[in-house]
Amino acid sequence: MDQSTEATRRVVSDHDYYPDALLRRVLASVRTIAMVGASPDWNRPSSFAMAYLQIKGYRVIPVNARAAGQLINGERCYASLADIPREETGPIDMVDIFRNSAAAGPIVDQAIAIGAKVVWMQLGVRNDAAAARAEAAGLTVIMNRCPKIEWGRLHGELSWGGFNSRIITSKRRRLVER
Repeated sequence: MDQSTEATRRVVSDHDYYPDALLRRVLASVRTIAMVGASPDWNRPSSFAMAYLQIKGYRVIPVNARAAGQLINGERCYASLADIPREETGPIDMVDIFRNSAAAGPIVDQAIAIGAKVVWMQLGVRNDAAAARAEAAGLTVIMNRCPKIEWGRLHGELSWGGFNSRIITSKRRRLVER
């Protein structure tokens, strides 16, 4: 195992805070992401996050039982992590969970089974029991964060983040009468 991979496989004791250095290491070490809960609807957050990560050079493989067999953002969608053909995709480095906290438990177990290095649970998704299982199996766990937002924040991008920087706006300035 190389040094960068080893650096991403650290147990995080405080899942309320992640050092920027850890997030940078994780995002730098990952190449292929399985996005569980990816939506074929272009206006859903998962589709937007998937497109952003693809633009940044990641291969994102959608996983959604209802959309299995469809193309989502140019990638074939699979029903489960186990259905992804590793001979075509190579190893899955990270599993990005766009499902609720209760559904995250079984997905984490599948991520462990396929040999993923990282489990990343989206904003609002937290499952401490599943995180403990993943960390015991050697995976790095990030919860209640979005890799799209973190990538943009860490690389100085606000354009896709949806943040109000109060610098660029489409609203006209109000004239103040004196």
